[in-house]
Amino acid sequence: MTINTTNPSRRSFIVGSAAIATGIAIGFDLDFMASANAAEGSGMTSMAPLSAPESGVWVVVKPNDDVVVRVVRSEMGQGTITGLAQMVAEELQCDWKKVSYEYPSPSESLRRKQAWGSFSTGGSRGIRTSEQYVRKGGAAARMMLVQAAANQWGVPASECVALNGVITHTPSGRKTTFGKVSVAASQLALPTDIPLKDPKDWTLIGKPMNRIDGVADKVTGRQIYAIDLTMPGMLVANIRQSPVFGGKVKSYDAAKAMSMKGVRKVVPVGDSAVAVVADTFWQAKTAMDKVDIVWDSGSNTKVSSASIRKMFEEGLNADDTFKHNSNGDTKAAIASASKVIQATYSYPFLNHATLEPMNATAKWTPERCEAWVPTQDGEASLAAVIAASGLPAEKCEVYKVNIGGGFGRRGAFQDYAVQAVTIAKQMPGTPIKLIWTREEDMTQGRYHPATMAKLTAAIDDKKNVTALNIRISGQSILAAVRPFILEANQGKDPAVFQGYDPQGEHGFGYSFDNLNVDHAMRNTHVPPGFWRGVNVNQNAIYIETFMDELAEAVGMDAVQFRLKHMQKYPRNMAVLKAAADGIGWTKPAAPGVHRGIAQIKAYGSYVAAACELSVKNGNEVKIHRIVAATDPSYVVNPAQIERQVAGSFVYGLSALFEEEITIENGAVVQKNFDTFNSIRLGQMPKVETILIQGGGSEWGGVGEPTIAVAAPAVLNAIYRATGKRYRDVPLKNSGIKLV
Repeated sequence: MTINTTNPSRRSFIVGSAAIATGIAIGFDLDFMASANAAEGSGMTSMAPLSAPESGVWVVVKPNDDVVVRVVRSEMGQGTITGLAQMVAEELQCDWKKVSYEYPSPSESLRRKQAWGSFSTGGSRGIRTSEQYVRKGGAAARMMLVQAAANQWGVPASECVALNGVITHTPSGRKTTFGKVSVAASQLALPTDIPLKDPKDWTLIGKPMNRIDGVADKVTGRQIYAIDLTMPGMLVANIRQSPVFGGKVKSYDAAKAMSMKGVRKVVPVGDSAVAVVADTFWQAKTAMDKVDIVWDSGSNTKVSSASIRKMFEEGLNADDTFKHNSNGDTKAAIASASKVIQATYSYPFLNHATLEPMNATAKWTPERCEAWVPTQDGEASLAAVIAASGLPAEKCEVYKVNIGGGFGRRGAFQDYAVQAVTIAKQMPGTPIKLIWTREEDMTQGRYHPATMAKLTAAIDDKKNVTALNIRISGQSILAAVRPFILEANQGKDPAVFQGYDPQGEHGFGYSFDNLNVDHAMRNTHVPPGFWRGVNVNQNAIYIETFMDELAEAVGMDAVQFRLKHMQKYPRNMAVLKAAADGIGWTKPAAPGVHRGIAQIKAYGSYVAAACELSVKNGNEVKIHRIVAATDPSYVVNPAQIERQVAGSFVYGLSALFEEEITIENGAVVQKNFDTFNSIRLGQMPKVETILIQGGGSEWGGVGEPTIAVAAPAVLNAIYRATGKRYRDVPLKNSGIKLV
């Protein structure tokens, strides 16, 4: 296998079946948001004119040979836009230096019968579930351009080749450019048979190309996010929602607020919120504080974190469960065991806490509704705007605006977009920008579900683990968000079992003669959501720390014990061995340094992490480095993956040490970053990234899989350092600090 170093300073490297060259890194400064158009009141759209010479819906080639790649997935800092453009350009055979991109609007996609497929950006699906049709879009465009050139020359297309934006007739040496035949190509029918390149022939895919989404503007602060949007006549709204989920507005008195400078209107927003509209955000926010609201909070005021935990604990021993992954007879094996090992874990609610709080801008008239939305799913935003506006779909438009963080909050949940339209309807013709305060954002989230788990294992007299039972007790996201999936699965939420599936993108990577994984569904009034990594976050902690306990119980090395039980899963074995080798598992660690390891399959990728840390004074943890091995099947941009792995560890470690959402009297306690803390730069360990290209037909994700393995690796190392098992997250509640 060929090993390349993509960033020697971070000791990351590529392991693959073919060499991945460093390539030329080219940056672009693209202001694709057209904010000037919005400022002129003409609306905002990044869609090229329909008269542009399209070669299929994915590619526009301009007469000057510039290539515009159309992408519908949202860019949230993860680099998806660059990866998608690389895949299109790879098959198109264009000049990468001439590539830019644009967002088709969801309404344009609707008019074209969803020609661009799904707009949803979440679940690490940005590249892996669109790679096939995106590459085919580039290949189809190339075939049309080549055919157009062949038609002009009167020669067979099979005699022509495209490279770097130039088409050559091989026998005669005649040449032309993409731009010169783009109009003729746009008039041809789409080909039906579209072959794709063999991965061994890729020249752009697999190279660490610099991102094309205006990184310099982000660094300098010139980037315009949705919260920065301005347009003539715009007013700003601030909202206050029932602090208790499920509560309603009983009455409100707006007299004091209406007397304040800049305040234009105080309006109800549904039956659970009130908004103030003013000239500026600060005027709206300070006036909002003066609105006297009487809430009807209902019976949910009786709910607390303590009562929720009690409900979950009851579920750990209940009989009303949904069985998911089972073989053999775990009850019989446990009953006849020479030794039984059992451990109980808990994982809290978590908020997305995006740097940019929820916001959206809307303008409504009886004839048209437009909304400017920072969204992970343009189609979901459009559906929400249509429903809230009361207008037919053809009279509604959504413009995707740069997102200041998503992590799952801005995908399936469009409450902020609905609110913006609802307010705008009460002030027809006026653009209204709704901005939540940080406190509103913290207390009105769609939270990572809280769960508990009890794991039980049977060990026989020969020190073999003969059975494993995993009981999960806690909340279902899909019960609240997509109940039709539960209906199709006889009430079961399959997403609860991420990492424990019998097979597939979240397949369980271990074999036991007797295995049972089930779920006692215990839902709360706290609205659950898809938080980066979703359920694999806690499921990896549960199984991977328990595997260490079992290894110790049978007297085996933690890595060797895992390998013994994953003989049927060679790709799990490969990432585990790569992480172990990278950390130097078989060699003595430095004095006072301790190691931990973990692995899992998630979102179609095989991931593992090994760490080195030290502990002072019994509770001060210093993580020196983490080695992360990832096999996503194919690597599109290794530099982006390296950044995603490191970024995911910030998320995973913050949740492990610091973050939680607690409930008192039915409401969220944590209201800002002083009580919902994240780790700081000085606490972040060195991250070394290993990429393994396993190939195959299943492409894996990158942004979410690795988030899950850092926490259990660290927990296992803390045990080796202190002799104590910590099974409740976050660790701050046990007095453990990350330094």
